[in-house]
Amino acid sequence: MSQKAKNHGPEKLKGRKYEKELRKLQGELCRLQEWVRHKGLRVIIVFEGRDAAGKGGTIKALTERVSPRVFRSVALPAPSDREKSQMYMQRYIQHFPAAGEIVIFDRSWYNRLGVEKVMGFCTDEQYKGFLEVCPELERYIVRGGIQLIKIWLEVSDREQKRRFEARIDDPLRQWKLSPMDLPSRSKWFDYSKARDAMLRATDTKWAPWYILPSDDKKRARLNCIHHILKLIPYKNVSREKVKLPKRSMKGAYDDQASLKGRRFVPEKY
Repeated sequence: MSQKAKNHGPEKLKGRKYEKELRKLQGELCRLQEWVRHKGLRVIIVFEGRDAAGKGGTIKALTERVSPRVFRSVALPAPSDREKSQMYMQRYIQHFPAAGEIVIFDRSWYNRLGVEKVMGFCTDEQYKGFLEVCPELERYIVRGGIQLIKIWLEVSDREQKRRFEARIDDPLRQWKLSPMDLPSRSKWFDYSKARDAMLRATDTKWAPWYILPSDDKKRARLNCIHHILKLIPYKNVSREKVKLPKRSMKGAYDDQASLKGRRFVPEKY
């Protein structure tokens, strides 16, 4: 083991090994989706964590090989004036899964206990009220037959700083800088206190939190997918073998000649 590994934990996962393991896990996700569809299961996966913790990349790894009709990702924008006048959970409930669906929330109703609390976007009364009622709301969700999985991505102070600096310097990453990112950096300990209060109040038997260390993004993605596969028991669903039918020659004609004179995309590459 290298000195770096001794001082900072396991060495970061190499690309080739990561791709090999990811492909295996994504194959299992394809089997899982067939089971979810077959049994009519309803699942919600909530991803929360600090800014730059790697939620987007983890969700992409989770969903890039499966059907968006089964694995549906939801990332809501800031609430409109109309939504602000509604019951707080209302805008989230409308995205809950029907039979045969897994809905992934890239941030969720926990905004109230995180960014809204820290940045002053809600009143103390609203914060304390939701902190108290959230566990009971989730008990109601679970009793209604929905499996609720909650994952908190935990990035270190040092790694968050490095990722923010990379976003500032790299034009291909600058779009990732949200209006909340830089203020959130200065409020590190405020977010830590909000996280701790959230975990104390909402880490329940019926909807527990799972903490995912994410300084090593690749390792975090693999651990996350593996854990989700363990949390949702599934079996292989037998599928009938299909055979590609032959092309019918009825009405055959030169269908490429009929495209002559049409506009084509220029072949630059």
